[in-house]
Amino acid sequence: MKLNEIRDNAGAHKKRMRVGRGPGSGKGQTSGRGVKGQKSRTGVSLLGFEGGQMPLYMRMPKRGFNNPGALKLAEVNLWRLQDAVDGGKLDAKSEIRGEALVAAGVIRRVKDGVRVLGTGEIKAKLNLVVWSASAGAVKAIEAAGGTIVQERIAAEAKAAARVEKRNAAKGKAPPAKAPKGDANKVSARARRTAAKA
Repeated sequence: MKLNEIRDNAGAHKKRMRVGRGPGSGKGQTSGRGVKGQKSRTGVSLLGFEGGQMPLYMRMPKRGFNNPGALKLAEVNLWRLQDAVDGGKLDAKSEIRGEALVAAGVIRRVKDGVRVLGTGEIKAKLNLVVWSASAGAVKAIEAAGGTIVQERIAAEAKAAARVEKRNAAKGKAPPAKAPKGDANKVSARARRTAAKA
């Protein structure tokens, strides 16, 4: 056998149907689209259209909201951190950030930040720097003698300071919040009633 004699098995490749090439092709003239009408034309999309009645996707109940500005966080539980320390993948003595967790194989990627959750038990004394952590996780880490720095808290404080500085530059006073049960605070309903009278 020579290289130029090598062939695929019979029927391994099926030739493409060439539509609209005359009656001899088997799909000539109307090319399998039927006769005339809207659906036989190009550029027609009737997906979801039900002849003018309310389509199914609009009749179905809607629920929830997808916040486009929400952060996508990589979540990690306490037991996963403890396993990594026990396996020698994480150094408990050094500061642990998202990049160290990725290198240790604890998480696949940092995404917008790392969030520590409180499932499992932690015995190692860890110094974590993460975006956020649940209250249970913070309590467990501090009980084990470790520390946890949440970057979210610092970011929120910085944003609040920025807003306060901007308002001060414009000469705006911070809004005064009325304490609960204040006698001077009038409800919107009471104001409407007084206006009608």
